[in-house]
Amino acid sequence: MPQHRFASVHVVGTNGKSSVTQMTAALLDAHGVSAGAYLSPHVRQWSERVRIRGAEIGNDDLAAAIERTAQSADAVNRALDQGDAVTQFEAITAAAFTALATSGVNVGVIEAGLGGRLDATNVIPSRVTALTSVGLEHTEWLGETETEIAAEKLAVLRDHSTLVVGVVGDDVEELAERFATERGASLVRAEPGPRLTLRARGPFQRRNFAVALAAARAILGGLDVGIAERVAAELELPGRLELREGDPPAVLDAAHNPQGAGALAEALPEVADGRPVVACMAMLEKKDAESVIAALAPAIEHAVATQIPPERLSSAGRPGARTIAAEQLAKLCRDAGIDAEAVPDPVAAVERAREVAREHAGIALFTGSHYLLAYG
Repeated sequence: MPQHRFASVHVVGTNGKSSVTQMTAALLDAHGVSAGAYLSPHVRQWSERVRIRGAEIGNDDLAAAIERTAQSADAVNRALDQGDAVTQFEAITAAAFTALATSGVNVGVIEAGLGGRLDATNVIPSRVTALTSVGLEHTEWLGETETEIAAEKLAVLRDHSTLVVGVVGDDVEELAERFATERGASLVRAEPGPRLTLRARGPFQRRNFAVALAAARAILGGLDVGIAERVAAELELPGRLELREGDPPAVLDAAHNPQGAGALAEALPEVADGRPVVACMAMLEKKDAESVIAALAPAIEHAVATQIPPERLSSAGRPGARTIAAEQLAKLCRDAGIDAEAVPDPVAAVERAREVAREHAGIALFTGSHYLLAYG
């Protein structure tokens, strides 16, 4: 099986997974250990999900891996009960593992999709598990409390491996200690404030980098401080407090749950530098939109609410998903005290947000869903 042809780091958590995955892989590469990364979801194209030695996989290489996976999936489907079939996420995960193995990387840093215990990524013999954070999300599948959700995520921990824990509550930390003890794993608490200058802005990215440092150290046995400083200063993370210069400047951030929105609101003053923030927002149904908006409200002056066409969501890997109607989202913003308008067409909404930001000498923020960022 391809996932046994490289060592692996499993990254689980509510927020910060993609950042920690990319940071860890970059640290390993910089130390001379060939690394690949598997991320989800993507913004514009499927190849964004697989990175090899710091670069997005080529279309031909990804196509070859998908073709091999499709052949295996056909065989699996024939053996399953009627009505059951390999899912889209399971197929792309298997293709990613095939691509990483074919590329010859020494270590694959693998981001979990949903939860951990039942996630398609939970077939890797991981040497390190990194728990980035825990918040209330996907409660219909993972549990009603942070400890229940954390248990689903920590279930991926392998015997005699290493567990790295980011900033979590006391109850989750106690649970992590219990999992580590039961499985004979080493427990490492990430230092929350590494004294490094990060290109990736925001306090939450400094917390994420601390987790990545601990995960990379667990694989390498040690870190070169100078190399870590260089990675911190150079690594770009698309869609994670990503600042794009222009008229007006724009910030792209994939925050889509209350914890992520709180981290974004905490970081916005650092990039806004006193300028008003005009947000263009879209959110999937079943997300806690009221809490997300409440977290962002103190940092936003005006909002342009929009929605993503279902066909666009389907092509991006979310068949059957829908976003909240633009007018409904705008009303939630107004209820939270944000001046808001609804522009259902996402292309027009992006332009409208830029227009308002320009008029007020502000910055435009695109947030609420990974799938909106493709329009920003």
